[in-house]
Amino acid sequence: MFGNAAGSANRLLQRGLWALMLLLSVAIYGSHAPLLTLCKVDGAIPFSSTSMVVLVELTKLMLSLLFLLAGAREPLGAAVSWRHAVPFALSALLYAANNNLVVHMQLFMDPSTFQVLSNLKIVSTALLYSLLLRRRLGLRRWLALLLLLAAGVTYSCGGLRGPSDPGGMHLHVTPVGLLLLSVYCLISGLSAVYTEAILKTQALPLSLQNIFLYFFGVLLNLMGSLWSTTEGRFLEGFSLWVLLVVLSQALNGLIMSVVMKHSSNITRLFIISCSILVNALLSVALFNLQLTLLFFVAVACIGLAVTLSLLPWGNWALLQPRQPLCHGVPMGSGMPSLSGGPESLVHVS
Repeated sequence: MFGNAAGSANRLLQRGLWALMLLLSVAIYGSHAPLLTLCKVDGAIPFSSTSMVVLVELTKLMLSLLFLLAGAREPLGAAVSWRHAVPFALSALLYAANNNLVVHMQLFMDPSTFQVLSNLKIVSTALLYSLLLRRRLGLRRWLALLLLLAAGVTYSCGGLRGPSDPGGMHLHVTPVGLLLLSVYCLISGLSAVYTEAILKTQALPLSLQNIFLYFFGVLLNLMGSLWSTTEGRFLEGFSLWVLLVVLSQALNGLIMSVVMKHSSNITRLFIISCSILVNALLSVALFNLQLTLLFFVAVACIGLAVTLSLLPWGNWALLQPRQPLCHGVPMGSGMPSLSGGPESLVHVS
């Protein structure tokens, strides 16, 4: 009897911590754009974006090393080889390529168009998730994802408006811009799904896997930073607001690795979409922007998507890891299978 009670209490604690982690990730995603706005000096961001990416990757690497050392209970040297690290080089390369692609895409479309059309990565991620990992999403889940897509597009089209903004919105994109956008959405989905596959197929502590990933991330982005460095110094323009952005993005990167290891990229898509609400509330509070009807349409779409994903099964799967977390590997799961069949690891949608 006492054993059952202790097990129930432990499961309840796991679900509570999981829910808090997801809410924290939503808050970090939603606060990113407002924090970048607070970093601006005379309307412009005073620091190098490549320098910030390097610092974020370096922070994640150091935190992962700290977590690994703090949680190590047995030696790993005999079980780990360079073959475990090599696959993460492709993940880091895909992420780095997309970060640079975002910058170049701005030459072929205006920022508003990018904000609207980049929501298509929801569809590309879901398609690749279903095809490459052989996970059948089902009609309700696809409908929920399409609602998230509609919410993102609606919000980007005018969910917020400044006091002096015009009522209409004009989009501009060239054929080259559409091609680059297609590549961006493809790489975005591929990098996320590929990383999830690696994290789940390796029976290694998550912190160690993160060390592999972020080592290559630091290396590639540092090379990119040195390649694109101008006359400015590496830390030029940094402030306390910038430090907060770096720390928050590093923390969120670690949270996303936990989500992909113990849940799925579908959960990640819901987190990103729900962050719209935090972004809007902070923008209203900090910058006196006004909510429009489109914002409430987006909220309705998100609410309906979450309802479709959770309530039909009477199971709040988003609010709990599939299995207890232990050293980054689900206890009792061994090597997870990615070849289809019953969804033993993927429980969200």
